[in-house]
Amino acid sequence: MIPESFIQELLARVDIVDVVERYVALRKAGANYSACCPFHSEKTPSFTVSPSKQFYHCFGCGAHGSAIGFVMQYAGVGFIEAVEDLAHNAGMQVPQVSERIQTERAKKAPLTELMARAARFYKEQLKASPKAIDYLKGRGLTGEIAARFGLGYAPDDWQGLQAAFPDYNDSALAACGLVIENEQGRRYDRFRDRVMFPILDQRGNVIGFGGRFIGDHKAAQAENAAAGPKYLNSPETPLFEKGRELYGLAQARQAIRDSDQVIVVEGYMDVVALAQHGVGNAVATLGTACTPSHVHKLLRQASKVVFCFDGDAAGRKAAWRALEASLEQLADDRSVGFLFLPTEHDPDSFVRAEGADAFRRLAAQPTTLTEFLMRELCAGLDLERSAEDRARLVHDAKPHLQKLAAPVLRVQLTKAVAKAAAMTQAEVEDQCGIKPPTRGRPPPPRPRHRTVAMTLEHALLEPVLYKPERAARIPLERVSAEDPQGALLHAIADRVDHGELPAGGIGMLIESFRGTPHEATLSSLAPLMAQDEPDPGELEAVFVDALERLREKDLTREIAALNQKARAGSVTPEELRELLARKAQSQKTQPSE
Repeated sequence: MIPESFIQELLARVDIVDVVERYVALRKAGANYSACCPFHSEKTPSFTVSPSKQFYHCFGCGAHGSAIGFVMQYAGVGFIEAVEDLAHNAGMQVPQVSERIQTERAKKAPLTELMARAARFYKEQLKASPKAIDYLKGRGLTGEIAARFGLGYAPDDWQGLQAAFPDYNDSALAACGLVIENEQGRRYDRFRDRVMFPILDQRGNVIGFGGRFIGDHKAAQAENAAAGPKYLNSPETPLFEKGRELYGLAQARQAIRDSDQVIVVEGYMDVVALAQHGVGNAVATLGTACTPSHVHKLLRQASKVVFCFDGDAAGRKAAWRALEASLEQLADDRSVGFLFLPTEHDPDSFVRAEGADAFRRLAAQPTTLTEFLMRELCAGLDLERSAEDRARLVHDAKPHLQKLAAPVLRVQLTKAVAKAAAMTQAEVEDQCGIKPPTRGRPPPPRPRHRTVAMTLEHALLEPVLYKPERAARIPLERVSAEDPQGALLHAIADRVDHGELPAGGIGMLIESFRGTPHEATLSSLAPLMAQDEPDPGELEAVFVDALERLREKDLTREIAALNQKARAGSVTPEELRELLARKAQSQKTQPSE
């Protein structure tokens, strides 16, 4: 783990305004800065950045956090990568985090440079290959789109890469999958006579390649069984894990944000062809089935994911695997859909034949996850006449209902299963071991204005968020740690007491509690924290008033206990009068409304 002290020092040194302005054009708006949100499409700016709080928040989609959180969300990277990026720009050295991570980085560093050099070599070879150029032109691609995706050509030569790597026997060339060594120790290029598609990671580094056979692959295979696969991918290497990476994500990121939708297709050429026709929000899996890791990454980029497959049996099988990978990653504010093209088309041929608008219309109305799941579960069952088939439906639905992470969607799906099986929702929940949802409506959100009706925990917490040292003045024995906001007050007070919570704005506070049970409580308060900072005197008055109410509540509890004892004859009238006098004095000292 990166030491907490380093995170604090890093956030104290970087300015969130400078960080956000690397990616988004900000405009001064009073004490803060504003812009159209980079995380969802909008015409009126609702995204605000506060230099005093070192905190960003979007009032439209709810995105919020510190400078670290912004880099994580915008670039789609993990916590460590975001810290490293900020530290590099601030001229700071990140402390060594673990021996395993050090070893992985040591392995990756030289390989990254080799892959970049290979990509440049293939790109140069494309310019010198009329055969490859004619092939790409025949697929309707322009030089501009080829340059955008860094397309190249691997020459029809057993050791063509020797021109780029004089030390062709370097073991690193085999480690990153560029060359193959046979049993006799002879080396040769993995990719030969293929159009090359560089695969980039989220930082834009080349981590692998896909090589596409040029020409009619079926005819070539009929003539020569050793023609190789239509698409040849880099093997698993220290840089490249097929089950985690997506082709075209680096190029598609802005279009995904603008549309709040990502379309997942099966091939490299599908991605490039769609981009050529103006559909820039497409990515592809890398010669492997969709994994939960893929879905997790996709749902961090957009709220809507559409898997696009051929309408044949193989396409439906791939769609089913994508559905299974999605269940545990879904949330109620995210959706997964499925687009099945006519059997004679793939996305490349469809967009060339029918146009981009026709493709967009289909992608805008995909088959929903619930529709596809129910259709597949009910296929071949006689639900009208067969009790056994209705039982089979519930049996087959059970593991999917249990996996589904989105609680409201699970209720809807449970109702659909119950209706099809001629059962009640409660019966299906019981048979599938699903905990019924909590009955009743959630309480409405509290308004920003401060009233006596505000909960004590909230009235204490807001002033503490702006000035954490106030927590030391709270008699915590009177604050329930069972309440989430009360528990956060206890945690802040404990860190203040141990000198572990330096000043640095709300952004620092958020990072201090990242990965703890209190992170969700802080997130729920983000809209409040993003508003203009209240007058310090007003905040102090709210805090003092809350302390008085806390004392009064405690006195009321004591009086109730004494009254109960008095009825039992175990307390004197003098004790009760003394306590009532203390309560009256407390009420006199409270500030008037």
